[in-house]
Amino acid sequence: MSTTGKKSWNWSLWIGFLFALAGFLSYTFFAQFPITRDFPWANLLFFAVGGILLVLGLFRAFGKPQVYRGKIFGAILATLGILMFAFFSYVFFYVLRQVPPSTGAPRVGQKAPEFTLSNQDGKEVSLSDLVGRSKAVALIFYRGFW
Repeated sequence: MSTTGKKSWNWSLWIGFLFALAGFLSYTFFAQFPITRDFPWANLLFFAVGGILLVLGLFRAFGKPQVYRGKIFGAILATLGILMFAFFSYVFFYVLRQVPPSTGAPRVGQKAPEFTLSNQDGKEVSLSDLVGRSKAVALIFYRGFW
């Protein structure tokens, strides 16, 4: 016990919760990079560090309650951390895998179908017009959902 008789703050609980929160909220940042977009290893690393610190904080709070604070807040923060991890996992590993495949999209090397669209001035422009005026045309296909 400390010399003043007060209990010490259980910082590992709060830092662990912040790591879990960072793992939950940071996917929009990590989705910008191809290495972390397809598999969220950086987010899972945040969750792992947060989980370890939360477990350590819970052991301190319940193992040495005369020294450390955090029995109530520790249980609440650990539950919130588990719920954030469960929701993140459900969305990333289940819901996002339910997006139907784009079977109608052209494949790499396949000739693009003829189409006509309006340009920024409202004039009709077709693919054959663009190919006729230039040696190359860049087509960008957006998935519409990440």
